[in-house]
Amino acid sequence: MPRFCPKCGSLMKPVKKSDGVYLVCMRCGYTVKASSSDLKGYRISRRIVHTEKEKTIVITEEERLRGLPVTREVTCPKCGFHEAYYWMIQTRAADEPPTRFYKCKRCGYVWREYE
Repeated sequence: MPRFCPKCGSLMKPVKKSDGVYLVCMRCGYTVKASSSDLKGYRISRRIVHTEKEKTIVITEEERLRGLPVTREVTCPKCGFHEAYYWMIQTRAADEPPTRFYKCKRCGYVWREYE
């Protein structure tokens, strides 16, 4: 069961130190050495450290478009070109059809169609 600070009533947090585990109040700093029964209500976790390879990947616009399908069945309303990338997203309720987005291969104009 978690312990509360006898001074201010705030929840105490277990902290590992070189000579054991202590319960420390994060509000007032009250500290007491923890017994094994004190730690039963706590879950001690470890911080996850990520390597450089696991960090955020930045995808450029060119790389994102490379994976999209192309259609020749639409006409760009801005420049009149007949090729566009397209993708679909469920923008409304699940029982309604998805919204289809297009991006012109020539001028980059983006528009949408509701089915």
